[in-house]
Amino acid sequence: MPPLVDAAGPAIADATPMTLRLAGGGRFGSLRRPQVAWAGLDGDVAPLTELAARLAACARALRLPVEDRPFRAHLTLGRWRPRQPADGALTDRLAGYRGPAWPVTEVRLWESHLGPRPTYETLASWAVRAE
Repeated sequence: MPPLVDAAGPAIADATPMTLRLAGGGRFGSLRRPQVAWAGLDGDVAPLTELAARLAACARALRLPVEDRPFRAHLTLGRWRPRQPADGALTDRLAGYRGPAWPVTEVRLWESHLGPRPTYETLASWAVRAE
């Protein structure tokens, strides 16, 4: 990932300062077979969406795979295991939630190691300029 780390730095350095908050939530996947529980993000979502587009452009320029679906600002809370019952209680409780706002101070590039005991490794981090 070093080329992506090098390419991402300038895109993040130019990012507009932003403040976000958790707002609502849901699940990706069908109601019967959900895959991911997520919390939505509210606040300065436009600069976050712009940053996501710039980072996707960096990855494409390096010929790295980029998902074609639209960016949806969210925080992944967890994943359902295959054949795990579809309990929607958590995501239902998140529906009306609005958390406190916080300033974004850092962007991290994570590598996910999925499996029976998923782990997440920080490959790089960049400071986001303050307002």
